[in-house]
Amino acid sequence: MITSENLWEIIIAHQGETFYTAKGLPFTYTIKGGEFFTDRKKKSITKATFEKAFLKIQEDTSHKITGPKALNVFGAPYVFAMFRQLGVIEDMP
Repeated sequence: MITSENLWEIIIAHQGETFYTAKGLPFTYTIKGGEFFTDRKKKSITKATFEKAFLKIQEDTSHKITGPKALNVFGAPYVFAMFRQLGVIEDMP
């Protein structure tokens, strides 16, 4: 089970694997310190951004977060894709 305490360690463990955005674009990533670097974007996404998005999902009891834009964080397509494929966000029917 993914918790706020082990979230970053799980993300670190999956670096180098291929993930897919909601639009089906493949990407891989590496972690350097507290930053997430994807092969599709020049700027990094911080650990704090992932934590903020994770908290938003945990608080979303009415399941209004159905896509990346609803997260309202920098790099949302990548954050959303990670969370979907790691099981933090359930796949939509």
